[in-house]
Amino acid sequence: MTIKVADDAGIAAAADHLRSGHVVAFPTETVYGLGADATQHDAVSKVFSIKGRPAVNPLIVHVADPSWLEELAESDDRITALADTFWPGPLTLVLNRRSDCPISKQVSANLDTIAVRQPDHPIAAALLTAVDRPLAAPSANPSGHVSPTTAKHVETDLGDALDIILDGGPCRAGLESTVLDLTIETARILRPGVIDAVAITKVIGVIDEHESSIGPINSPGQLEKHYAPSLPLKLNADSAHEGEAYIAFGGAQNAAFDLSPSCDLAEAASNLFAALRELDDPTRFKGLAVAPIPAYGIGQAINDRLRRAAKGR
Repeated sequence: MTIKVADDAGIAAAADHLRSGHVVAFPTETVYGLGADATQHDAVSKVFSIKGRPAVNPLIVHVADPSWLEELAESDDRITALADTFWPGPLTLVLNRRSDCPISKQVSANLDTIAVRQPDHPIAAALLTAVDRPLAAPSANPSGHVSPTTAKHVETDLGDALDIILDGGPCRAGLESTVLDLTIETARILRPGVIDAVAITKVIGVIDEHESSIGPINSPGQLEKHYAPSLPLKLNADSAHEGEAYIAFGGAQNAAFDLSPSCDLAEAASNLFAALRELDDPTRFKGLAVAPIPAYGIGQAINDRLRRAAKGR
């Protein structure tokens, strides 16, 4: 495994690796992705194998420009408005696949849908342009584990399985993209993220914010248990019991980590996964306890990740 500086030479080497059917980890504004050429079935299979990801859990396809959608998905009047407003950025659109879509069906778990976004990160953009092909890229970590927000996180989790990790420093947003289903008449949020329902509604009108367990999984982030540390995780805690690490929000005595001393939800989101990783150490703690997080704006996404991380604990 090689962590490469994401300069022109590093990006060129990673692009060659991807075109040759190999897998590369790279940064986005949300988390680090485990990328493969989405048009190569065998390359996509490697992503599922490396992550230990269930075959029924689809991947997000990353594109360099909204114009790439013309070959991938059926048109929808809402796509242009959303892409003009939020792309590049942390919004994934679940669309109906074109019948002649070149993307491996394995990417979509053999469904007739496809999840697509344009990442807002200069390294991701440069890599996509260099490869000149869509990249399937889930988070670069073992399936179900806490998502990586630094190259070091990727190295710790998957270093033995990868030849190239492009290092772009810490991810800015720190939480995965919002996923919006446009395959239905009233668009539905399948996974909350940095871009909230209020912002989306301003662009396309009323949307459905209620989670649905009906039908197959058609986007990442819908598994009930996900983003989980190895230690038990307790939510909405005012304090920690003996042996627990307390993750505060807005200040607390004896906190092991404060997601945002100033109660800034964006800062809390960017710190969440790093905090869970840093404190997930059974030699130091026997459990984690997280302070209440306000359930509005990006706080909804933070609470979604925490709820899934604590599932069954």
